[in-house]
Amino acid sequence: MIVCVAVVGHQNNPLYIQSFTEADDALKLHHIVHCSLDVIDERVNNPKKSGTTLNEAFLGLLYPTLNYKVYGYLTNTKVKFIMVTTDLDVRDTDVRSFFRKFHAAYVDAVSNPFHVPGKKITSRTFAESVTNIVRSYTFN
Repeated sequence: MIVCVAVVGHQNNPLYIQSFTEADDALKLHHIVHCSLDVIDERVNNPKKSGTTLNEAFLGLLYPTLNYKVYGYLTNTKVKFIMVTTDLDVRDTDVRSFFRKFHAAYVDAVSNPFHVPGKKITSRTFAESVTNIVRSYTFN
């Protein structure tokens, strides 16, 4: 089950964070998302150590915790997408497909002429489409 998704700008500013659990877990999930930014920066700045290529948008599993797995995706404009899931057995193809749909929804949201680039995404349509994408993905 996906418990949190986030969009983080190229200057590591949060553009959108939505958790799909109780309010008690929201702060913990925000912390996990924030910690994953260090892992993304490390993989982008040291591609030989991490084994990923710079042409690859999907960063894969960033790190596992006791209860969660954190996955990342990096766009050409250095915008980062982060997904936190409780499922322990997740196929990379499913996660790639999720990030492609999430990226398409993001592109639709920032293509709005009233959206200010670099500011938080406040579109209700984007939030609804993200919720629908998350609900459509049950990894088990």
